[in-house]
This record gives sequence, structure tokens and C-alpha cells, in this order.
Amino acid sequence: MLPTVSKTRSTPSTSRPNSMFPQYLRRIVKWQQMDIEYTFWQMLHLCTAPKVVYQHTKYHKQTKNQWARDDPAFVVICSLLLAVATIAYCAAYDHSAAHAVFVVISVLLFHFLLTGVFLATCCWFLTNAYLREEAPNSHVVEQRVEWLYAFDVHCNSFFPMFVMLYVIHYFVSPLLVAHGFIPELLSNLLFMVAASYYHYLNFLGYDVLPFLERTTFFLYPIGVIIVLSPICSDFKWLQSFKICYEYVF
Repeated sequence: MLPTVSKTRSTPSTSRPNSMFPQYLRRIVKWQQMDIEYTFWQMLHLCTAPKVVYQHTKYHKQTKNQWARDDPAFVVICSLLLAVATIAYCAAYDHSAAHAVFVVISVLLFHFLLTGVFLATCCWFLTNAYLREEAPNSHVVEQRVEWLYAFDVHCNSFFPMFVMLYVIHYFVSPLLVAHGFIPELLSNLLFMVAASYYHYLNFLGYDVLPFLERTTFFLYPIGVIIVLSPICSDFKWLQSFKICYEYVF
């Protein structure tokens, strides 16, 4: 009789990302292979109707047999927009060209890429180690969260936060840097909404995966943010963070 279960349990969901990642990196420098229009559509709907974006993620799984995007256009465009926003901050608040270059590089590397890699790795490990449903029997194919999909979820969650903390913050910064109760309240509210929306999109990204359970875990930080935000405001912790944030720009 032929065996029904492989001892190594190698599945497309675990082996495919390893072969896909080099191709993903090669396409970063090939604009003609990127779907720019669809990427901007995703960015718009992540701010207005994020559930629609993750509904399309299901279609992507059905057609490409993978949850992660095979198109690096989102990362490339998000990096370019982040660089433009950082340059705008430097033009408005910085007087040193050398420091402006340092700020742009540090924002791209640390604020976006390295922080994204770290958060994606943490979520990837957490979901695969603790949130996966147990297979009801040995004949069911084991499914795992792809690391590249975890990075996609971070990028999706980061973009609306970028809009609030880099774009909207820039245009209202003359008001937010002023002293008084109203500027402090608006600044704290902006940071609270941006951080809460980031974790909400994180929840949507993992909740769409049918083999995960207890994904409401990703909503818990929102409660912590709402509770701690006024406390941090009273003790000037958030204001100190805001000063450091504004000093970078």
C-alpha cells in the first residue's frame, strides 16, 4: 500500500516561499514587472476599506497558491513615499543637507525596513507557534504562515500609519508644536488613532487566514493604547516621545 502521509510533511505552503523570495528581490529593480495601479488601489482601500484588500488576498491565494504578494511594488512605492515625506520634513525643519541625508536613510532603514522585519518575524513566529489550528487528522495538509505574508501584513498596516504620522502630521505640525492643551490633545489623539489602526489592520491580516485561531489576540494592544494614552499624556511620556520624533525631522 502506498503511504498516505509524508514523514517530512513538506507542503507547498512551507517550501514555496523559499523559492519565491529570490524572485521577489529580483523584481524590486524591474518596474515593468510591477503592478503600480493595483498597488495604489490597495493603498487607497487600506485607508478606507481594508477588508476589501484582504478579500482580494483570498483571491490571490486561489490563483497563485500563496498568501504573500509576489509583487514588490507595495514596498518600493511605500519606500519612495516615505523618502519624499522625510525630505519634506527636512526641508521645513532641518538646515543641514548632510543631516537630511542621514535622516532619510535612517527613516527608510530603521522606521520601515528593519522595524518591519523585526515585527513581521515576531508575528510570523507567534502565529505559527501558538495560533495555528491543530490538524484534525494526519491526512490534512499542514498550513503555516509565510514569512513574506507576515511582512506584507506589516506593510499594509504601516501605510495608513504613515499617512497619519508623516503626511497629516506634516500639514498640521505648525499647530501641534505649539504649547497648550489643544495641541497636546490633538497630537496624542493622532498618535493613538494611528497606533490603534495599525494593530486593527494586523488583526485583519491574520484573521483572513482560515487555519489560524484566536486572532483577536492582535486586537489586545488597542485596549492597552487607549488606556495608556491619557496616562502617558498626564506624565508627559508621550510628549517626550513626540519631542524626540519631531527632533529627528
